[in-house]
Amino acid sequence: MIDEGRPTDDDPGQTIPGPTRVVIIGAGFSGIGTAIRLRCAGIEDVVVLERAPEPGGEWRESVHPDASCGRPSALRSFWFTRDPAWSHRYTPGVDVLAYMRDVITRHGLDGRIHYGYNVNGLDFDEARGTWHVRVSTSSGEEESITARSVVVATVPFSNASRREIVGADDFRGHKIDGTRWDAGIDVTGLTVAVVGTGTNAVQMIPELVDRARHVTVFQSAPRWVLPHPQYATAGWRRSLFEKLPLAEDLARSAHFWAYESIGYGLVRTTGLTTALEQVSKIQLRLQVKDRWARRQLTPDNRACRPRLLISNDFLPALDRDNCRLLTFPIIRLTEHGILTVDGVERRFDTIVLDAPGEAGVPFPVRGCGARLLQEEWVEGVYAYKSIHVSGYPNLHFTFGPNSGPYFHTALAYLEAQIDYIVESVRTLERWGLRYIDVRKSAQDRFNAVVQRHLARTTWNSGCVTWPVGEDGFNPAAFPGLARQFRSQMTQFALSDYHAVP
Repeated sequence: MIDEGRPTDDDPGQTIPGPTRVVIIGAGFSGIGTAIRLRCAGIEDVVVLERAPEPGGEWRESVHPDASCGRPSALRSFWFTRDPAWSHRYTPGVDVLAYMRDVITRHGLDGRIHYGYNVNGLDFDEARGTWHVRVSTSSGEEESITARSVVVATVPFSNASRREIVGADDFRGHKIDGTRWDAGIDVTGLTVAVVGTGTNAVQMIPELVDRARHVTVFQSAPRWVLPHPQYATAGWRRSLFEKLPLAEDLARSAHFWAYESIGYGLVRTTGLTTALEQVSKIQLRLQVKDRWARRQLTPDNRACRPRLLISNDFLPALDRDNCRLLTFPIIRLTEHGILTVDGVERRFDTIVLDAPGEAGVPFPVRGCGARLLQEEWVEGVYAYKSIHVSGYPNLHFTFGPNSGPYFHTALAYLEAQIDYIVESVRTLERWGLRYIDVRKSAQDRFNAVVQRHLARTTWNSGCVTWPVGEDGFNPAAFPGLARQFRSQMTQFALSDYHAVP
């Protein structure tokens, strides 16, 4: 493995310290990577708060039996801590978790991560230029920690509250959130409903169909499905990468540019877009025998990443005798099952909810003048370069608004965001500033450009899984390729910020 700039290891213990320079919320890929890069930059006073008893983020929450990456393993590790020993071309979820734990240990973060701490709110003190982070422990005790800078690494768009279905609390059976898989579930011989056909559902449904007596899938809109070329990594390949890191670098680069090429056909409507659609239609025809089912599963929009699924066994599972696809909109959950607009109540033992969530931060954030971020984002979620929001100094987001990596690996975007955040914190320290706050004019100018470019992409063509406003405002996608996103993060312009000494 290549391990550049590894910080020294010291263990400050699991008691939350007093005032600190940086608090990072979340111990998933975003939080772990940010903590490592900050320490490599000489910023050792870093505290990571994690509400769960272990790290992992979304990979910890949603590791169902067949969970795996949707991107090649070569793109699934940090550039500063490679892993040449992935077991498969597309890494199984359990291997991703193991990699994250290994990164934590190798970079000496074990004592920096405080588990069982749930963040209840953030409040900014303008006079001191600090954030007060209100937390509660797993035992119910409430505490507060003061920090000069805060990094929200909880992935606001995927960690948002799930859209509640009317009557969700009325259902008396077993209800499962598709993003937080229950490892102890046993559906053998049961009737199961799956609400939604997102990335989690597409991996769960084949397993459920194998075990359950009957599975009903409620689809709100069809998705483009492409083949998933999964296979075990050859021993010689792993050995080559271990002995010759340059070979792994070349493989990583090849995968990166391959996805950039594919991405162009997903961002803009091109001949490649049509080719991807034809591949999807061929797979649908080969794997689903019923003509009516094929019609229900054929999208009426152009292929783009938010509607693109990668699977070899999702469509065959829908074609099984003990699986049924329904497109009737759901009215509500009932005591015994689901009521749809056709007036039929269907009974189920277990319901799996994989409906998309609302974008947002799961705790109140008050900035300058006690302004509440959630209130400002009601009309539209926005930020400057996806990271900073005017009026909320020294507050940084990973995977904030308009940073959606919908055709590429998330790490291609995350690593660029982390570098920008580190430079922001270093600028604060270098100039001895109380805080820096992005200028509203810079934020508005940036978002105007983003929305103008989005209007010409497939993201706004009706293929999205998040709501696009009536005015065409799109809060999630970035209107370009990964290299373009990374390029905008290479320069930190202090002139775009209010620098307060």
